[in-house]
Amino acid sequence: MPSVSLTHLDELWFQVSGTHCNLTCDHCFISCSPHNRSFGYLSLSDVQSSIAQATQEGVREFYFTGGEPFLNPEMVDILCWTLQHGPATVLTNGTVLKEEWLAKLQEAERQSRYSLEFRLSIDGFSSETNDPIRGDGTFDRAMAGVSLLCEFGFLPIITATRVWDEESDLEVLAQFKTVLKAHGYWRPRIKLLPTLQIGAEENRTRGYLQHEVVTDTMLSDFDQHNLVCSHSRIVTDRGVHVCPILIESPDSNLGQSISESLVPFEIKHGACYTCYQYGSICTNASSGNTLSTTEPTVNPPDTAREDGDT
Repeated sequence: MPSVSLTHLDELWFQVSGTHCNLTCDHCFISCSPHNRSFGYLSLSDVQSSIAQATQEGVREFYFTGGEPFLNPEMVDILCWTLQHGPATVLTNGTVLKEEWLAKLQEAERQSRYSLEFRLSIDGFSSETNDPIRGDGTFDRAMAGVSLLCEFGFLPIITATRVWDEESDLEVLAQFKTVLKAHGYWRPRIKLLPTLQIGAEENRTRGYLQHEVVTDTMLSDFDQHNLVCSHSRIVTDRGVHVCPILIESPDSNLGQSISESLVPFEIKHGACYTCYQYGSICTNASSGNTLSTTEPTVNPPDTAREDGDT
């Protein structure tokens, strides 16, 4: 099988709440839930140690995922500390956010030279389309999270996993924009993601087929920077893994330190095939065939222009 070398450690990820989540989503590729503790929490000191190591490798930015990161009682302190060292992105379902947390994070970002991004997962533009996947009542709770983030000046990247036919993408995007604007998000940023046929999704639909693998021929003249394993690693409570998608695969654990993890990885998994098809789906930037949209700046009716709008 072909392998991919780490060209540069651009992003360091943290599985900061392990596999513990307040939701049980039918498509979750690592089957996170309130009862899944197969991966544990990372502490502030764990994060500090890994960032110190990664800084020696020239790391550029940091991502925090789970599970639901804000179940980790140190999450706000972790983000505040990280903002002293680089840009940070936290992936959340938006259902447990608190005003006091966002006020503290707003101030931490104001005092930092770096940015704080929120990526908020919603998989449908209504309760009828979202809740069958993410659980009863989750749409309304997530939209309350969107409104709260906007209130504190954060413009979250809305990530939606494609649980509809791909031909419906533009229609779904239009519906999302309408709903988000109705909840006070006047400049919505939306990223549509493909499903990963592992974890809970394998049970919901199917697993990867035998031919859905990356071959040497496919990598000929292919920009390998589109593969997250060429520029990222993720820290868990078990060690440093190759990418956020494959943490449950034994071969993804590359060592106990950042330096041990900077080795080539054999991309033999079905999920590698999805990454090949769609680009670096884990990161904020749009690449490959991942569909992203940023709404141009439009001020809400009868509302004064805010400082910083461009």
